[in-house]
Amino acid sequence: MTAIRAKDRDALIQSLRAGVVPRIGQHLVQVGRSREIEALVKDIDRIAEGGSTFRLVTGEYGAGKTFFLNLVRSIAFEKKLVTVHADLSPDRRLHATGGQARSLYAELMRNLSTRTKPDGGALPGVVEKFVATAMNEAKAAGENPEATIHRKLESLSEMVNGYDFASVIAAYWQGFETGNEQLKSDSIRWLRGEFTTKTDARAALGVRTIVDDASFYDQLKLMSRFARLAGYSGLLVNLDEMVNLYKLANAQARNSNYEQILRILNDSLQGTAEGLGVVMGGPPDFLMDTRRGLYSYSALQSRLAENAFAKNGLVDLTGPVMRLSSLTPEDFYVLLGKLRHVYAYGDPGKYLVPDEAFKGFMEHCHKRIGEAYFRTPRTTIKAFVDMLAVLEQNPGTDWRALVGQIDVEADNGATAEQAFDVGSDTASNDDELATFKL
Repeated sequence: MTAIRAKDRDALIQSLRAGVVPRIGQHLVQVGRSREIEALVKDIDRIAEGGSTFRLVTGEYGAGKTFFLNLVRSIAFEKKLVTVHADLSPDRRLHATGGQARSLYAELMRNLSTRTKPDGGALPGVVEKFVATAMNEAKAAGENPEATIHRKLESLSEMVNGYDFASVIAAYWQGFETGNEQLKSDSIRWLRGEFTTKTDARAALGVRTIVDDASFYDQLKLMSRFARLAGYSGLLVNLDEMVNLYKLANAQARNSNYEQILRILNDSLQGTAEGLGVVMGGPPDFLMDTRRGLYSYSALQSRLAENAFAKNGLVDLTGPVMRLSSLTPEDFYVLLGKLRHVYAYGDPGKYLVPDEAFKGFMEHCHKRIGEAYFRTPRTTIKAFVDMLAVLEQNPGTDWRALVGQIDVEADNGATAEQAFDVGSDTASNDDELATFKL
C-alpha cells in the first residue's frame, strides 16, 4: 500500500477530530454515495461540453453535504474546470442591496481555484493564461495584442458588464507589458469585485461599471465564459450553508434571494448559461419548509418537487435536488477501516485496533443512538478518531475498555438527533431565526 504523507494525514485527522470537513485528502476516507458521485460527474462533463447544471444537495446536519461538495470540486479539477466556493452568511447572500451579494462574489473570487492551485487565489493565473495565449496568437498573426484580446472577448460584449470586462483584461495586459504592477493589481481588484464605487474604478481603470449587488449572477456568467476562453472547461460554483437564507427574518429578503435561485435554476435548465455549474448545499428544512424554505416560493416548489415515481427504494438522480442517502452498515465498516489506515500513515504495521474493533464500535453506537449514526456520521467519526488518539498516546490500553466509555451524546438528557447537532452553528429554531435580521 502507498504510504500517506504526514502533512496529508495530519490535516485530515485534525479536521475530523474538530468535526469540520477536511480540505485535502477527502478521497482517502470517501465511502458509499457512488451513484450520487456518478451523477455529479455527468454534470461536470456537461459543463465541460459548454452546457450548464444546477444541483441542490440536501441532507441532515452532519450527513456529509460539505464533504460531498468538496469531493465534487476535486473531481472538477480533473476535468480542467475552474472552481469557486463560499459559505453563505448573514453578510454574504445571493441578493441584497447593502453589499452582501457583492461580498459573496468577492469571497467566491478569492477562493477561485484550479488544478494547479487548488487552495484559492488562482484568479491572476487564469487571467495571465488568457493574456499569454492572446499574445502568442497576436504574434503569430502579426497584430496588436490588445486588438487580439478585444477580438477574443468580443462575444462577451452582449452580456452585462461584458464591454468593461474586456477593457479590464486589456488593462491587465498593459500592466503586464509595461511592468505596471498597480495597473495589474487594480484589474484583479475589479475582477474580484473589490471596488465599492464607480468613481474609484473609473479613476483606476477607465471603466464605468463595477461588480455590485445587482450584477452578482451576471458576473458569474461572464467569468464562466472567460474561463473557457482562457483554456479551461468551465466554471463550477459551490455555495454551502444555504440555510442562512432560510434564517433571514425578513420575508421580502428571503423571497428576493429565492428569486435569484429561481433565475439560476431557469438559466441552467434552459441551457442559457455557458460552461457554468452551480451546486448548493443545505438541510432539508431549507428546501421543504413551506413557511420559509424554498417550498414557500411556489415557482421553486414546482421545479424542485420530488419525482412522484421515485418511491419504495427507487431513486432518480437526474433532477435538480440530490438527497444524500444514509451510509449503510457496510459503508460505515469500510469507513472505519479507512480512518484506521489514515491514522497509521498507510502502514498496516501501525494499526492501533484490529478489524473486530469496528464491529464492537458499531454495536456500541447502535445501542446508544440507533440508526441515526448512519445518517449523520460526523460525531461518530470524531469519536472513533478520538479513541485512536487515546490508544496512540497510551500504549497497552485495551480498545474494549474504551468503547464503553465513548459518549457521543451531548449530555445524559440529549436525544439521538440532538447528539449529532452538537457543535453545529446551524440549528434552525425560531429563536435563532429571529437573530438574523435584514
